[in-house]
Amino acid sequence: MKLSARNILKGKVAGIVKGPVNAEITIRLPGGDEIVSVITRTSAENLNLKEEMEVYAVFKATNVIVATD
Repeated sequence: MKLSARNILKGKVAGIVKGPVNAEITIRLPGGDEIVSVITRTSAENLNLKEEMEVYAVFKATNVIVATD
């Protein structure tokens, strides 16, 4: 598979919380940091995600918004 996205981080599934429509997937990176992604429950099931499974977090965004009070 080829992707146009430049930001790809490899990690392992650290947790899966399935809701009625979406699933929250926590990915643990090699340094211990974690990224959380919300995907459809159908996508999580189609990917057959399981804890400790190696996965990739792929980012393609033109903006990252940072805010403070």
